[in-house]
Amino acid sequence: MNVENDLVAVALRIEEVPWDHTDAEALRAAMAAEVGPRYADRTADLARTQANAVDPDTVHRTIVVYAGDTPVGHAAVRWNAGDLELKRMYVHPDHRGTGVSAALLTASEHAARELGLPRLILQTGDRQPDAVRLYEKSGYTRIPIFPPYEAMPFSNTFEKVFTG
Repeated sequence: MNVENDLVAVALRIEEVPWDHTDAEALRAAMAAEVGPRYADRTADLARTQANAVDPDTVHRTIVVYAGDTPVGHAAVRWNAGDLELKRMYVHPDHRGTGVSAALLTASEHAARELGLPRLILQTGDRQPDAVRLYEKSGYTRIPIFPPYEAMPFSNTFEKVFTG
């Protein structure tokens, strides 16, 4: 897939990798460093729900987007009650605006369709207006926050229902 920025064409490659893959770990570490303690980290998840929301046993797909050989974006998706949830999506700051977010979203949608699941659910924080615009432009609709998500630090929940 080729995505063109204002001045530079960037070739993007998408790979599904294991949860503990080196590139996925590096992108998660970069996300944690950027977002900081405001983000629902592993300890907070465990204390709140008695289950770690990012436990390797519950994350069913990890998707990494590469620009050349450089990992530039990461998404983690998992099943929940028959739906697929996009639990994490992160794009390295140097590669924002180059189509990486759209590539991650498309790959997540493809995973849901491939699995025959009826919809993809995702959450985003209020500090991500670009992500909200991307979701709305991509055909997602905002839905009320539902259990157990009302206790999480996300302000927006979206869904895309797949038909036929």
